[in-house]
Amino acid sequence: MLIMKGVSKIFRTDLVETHALRNVDLHIKAGEFVSITGPSGSGKTTFLNLAGLLESFEEGDYFLDGENVRGLSDNALSDLRNQKIGFIFQSFNLLPDLPLFDNVDVPLRYRGLSAKDRKQRIEEALELVGLGSRMKHLPTQLSGGQQQRVAIARAIAGKPRFLLADEPTGNLDSQMARQVMELLEQINQQGTTIVMVTHDDELARRAGRNIQIFDGQVSDVDQNPSDALVKRA
Repeated sequence: MLIMKGVSKIFRTDLVETHALRNVDLHIKAGEFVSITGPSGSGKTTFLNLAGLLESFEEGDYFLDGENVRGLSDNALSDLRNQKIGFIFQSFNLLPDLPLFDNVDVPLRYRGLSAKDRKQRIEEALELVGLGSRMKHLPTQLSGGQQQRVAIARAIAGKPRFLLADEPTGNLDSQMARQVMELLEQINQQGTTIVMVTHDDELARRAGRNIQIFDGQVSDVDQNPSDALVKRA
């Protein structure tokens, strides 16, 4: 599903060169649930941005679902991102003046889907996250955990092959965090590949595999015997 070979990302200013990712070799199989951990500034967010085609990289190759994204045009990257990747953010990023139905509908409008198809996807997604009866509610009428479930519904309504979650429980209390994690596990069991950045060790252990990033390098990994990860020195 996701293969990186020798991927490096460098941020440059007039005086400073920062190696955000260094020679990363990584293989994430379709259907895996992978957690990414590491201290602040280690490269986790940069990795997620590269995986989600939100940033470019200087060296190496990145294959997403069999396609090498290196050198693709901005339009091609946008199309690939829109068709195959879903995003979940810590801050929910819901539009406060739109009801839940319309919040989930926003990214679908860029897919060229019919109104009937969009309606079916939105209703199915909101039902899956347990909010089918609140489609007309505004985000401000919901708890933080419910708002994050709307954000998950928005991400999965597009039926992505690959779901990227950046601290999806960071703004939630422990009970709501567990509920969100259970929902992500349910989505993963239905076949969606999930990569989740988290600082919560308990949640990281619940993923099928944990990758640790320090100073831009993959430095350690816990994995099932069938999983593969190659690390370069």
